[in-house]
Amino acid sequence: MPLFSKTQKTAVDFAHLPRHVAIIMDGNGRWAKAKGMPRTAGHAAGAENFRTIATYCKDIGIEYLTVYAFSTENWKRPVEEVSTIMDLLRKYLLEAIEKMERDRVKMRFFGDLSPLPEELRKLCLRTEEISTHYEGCQVNICLNYGGRDEILRAARSFAARCAAGEQTPEELTEEVFSQGLWSAGIPDPDLMIRPGGEERVSNFLLWQSAYAEYYFTKVNWPDFSKEELRKALSAYQSRQRRYGGI
Repeated sequence: MPLFSKTQKTAVDFAHLPRHVAIIMDGNGRWAKAKGMPRTAGHAAGAENFRTIATYCKDIGIEYLTVYAFSTENWKRPVEEVSTIMDLLRKYLLEAIEKMERDRVKMRFFGDLSPLPEELRKLCLRTEEISTHYEGCQVNICLNYGGRDEILRAARSFAARCAAGEQTPEELTEEVFSQGLWSAGIPDPDLMIRPGGEERVSNFLLWQSAYAEYYFTKVNWPDFSKEELRKALSAYQSRQRRYGGI
């Protein structure tokens, strides 16, 4: 039976939610510009909203949430903006580690962490280590991540095993290939959400999103509220997923 929010009356069947929701957290800069503020203020607001939405996903029973925090292409942005994003991530992880025993949210990182500042890299690894003790909602943070880079890494890894005589090309299947991805062992996303007004995938989970349902909205990420998430969930539940069948 669909349930309704008390405010906007958005119908969502909380008994049949997608297992895995992925979000491109876009529109921070546009949000700040519209308010006459620097882009860095938009990233700060976006970081706070990530905390709100991640907690809500846990509370309603979504098993996996994957967010695009920093792409392999984002290094091209101004130094000040990149530095702000890294500082916000560091601040968030320090706070998350303090509260993990209470919140019991598992966290994993997808992407090449080696170019990150040493303190941030160690915080990522520490957070993952603590997370191994928890069950329930898992939040995957894509950090220095690119979909094409991920696919190339998986291809090179399999090619290296073939060259070493450990496997043969004939053994390559979708399942085997998936084990070489950052997301190994995690179900593919059911719902991909992109706030901010753009309607493209931007190199995010290219392999994993083959059969995901996409939801685009002009609402910028800092303003993407729980009600906006419910709208996305309602839209997802209105669709029929055939996976190429009838």
